[in-house]
Amino acid sequence: MNKLLKHTLKFGFLLFVLFSFKLTEHKYGLNPLNDIGVYKNQITENPHLELIDLKHHIPEIELDIRYATSNNFVGKPVYKQAKAYARKPVAKALLHAQNEFKTLGYSLKIFDAYRPYSITVKFYEIYKDTTYVASPYSGSRHNRGAAIDLTLIDLKTGKDVDMGTEYDDFTVKAHPTNESLSPDILRNRDLLISVMIKNGFSVYPSEWWHFDYNGWMEFELLDLSFEQLKSGENINR
Repeated sequence: MNKLLKHTLKFGFLLFVLFSFKLTEHKYGLNPLNDIGVYKNQITENPHLELIDLKHHIPEIELDIRYATSNNFVGKPVYKQAKAYARKPVAKALLHAQNEFKTLGYSLKIFDAYRPYSITVKFYEIYKDTTYVASPYSGSRHNRGAAIDLTLIDLKTGKDVDMGTEYDDFTVKAHPTNESLSPDILRNRDLLISVMIKNGFSVYPSEWWHFDYNGWMEFELLDLSFEQLKSGENINR
C-alpha cells in the first residue's frame, strides 16, 4: 500500500470517527459547553458566569435533590451527588428571596437547580411531553444554571407548605394558574410566586415549583457534571 493511499484511508477514518461522535453526542443539534477548562477561563474573565454552590451561598436553605435519589419520575438516581448550583446573579437573587421569606416565617427548600444538558436529553427520551420535560432541541433553562425548582418550609412547624401537589406532578393540578384548588393552597402558591417574582424570577406556566431567572438568556447551555464543577470551585475566591 503506497503512502498516499495510507494517508487517504487514515484521513477518511478520522472523519468517520469525528462525524460519528458528533451524531452521537449532538444528535439534537446543540453543542453545550462540556469542557471544564473552557468554563474555568470563562469565569476568570467574567465571574458572573460562575455556577455557585447554593448550600454554601445560602446555608439556611434545605436541599431535597430528588434526582440524586429514586424519589423522582425516572424512579432511579440520575445525579451522583445531591448538589444545587446556579449562576452567580441567580444565587444572589435567590438569597434576597430567602431573606424575604424568612421575615414572613418561611425558608426555601431546593429540589433542583443547574442540570447538565445530558440529563435533559435522558429525561426527554424517557418522557417526551415537552409541557413538563424540556426539549433537547432547545435545552432547558436549568442547563444554563438559571432555573430553580423549589418550595417553602414553614419555620414554625418545619414542614413543607402545602402547594397542592408533589414535586414533578405532571398534571394540570400543578399549573400555577389552576384556580380549582382550596383557598389555602392558592394563598400558599401566591405567596411563593409573588416573592419570587419580586426578586427577579418568573414562574413556569405548567409547574408551580419551577422559577426562571429573568436574565436566563445571558447564559449558555452547559453539560458539565457536578464532579467537574467541584474541580472548578474556589477559582475567584
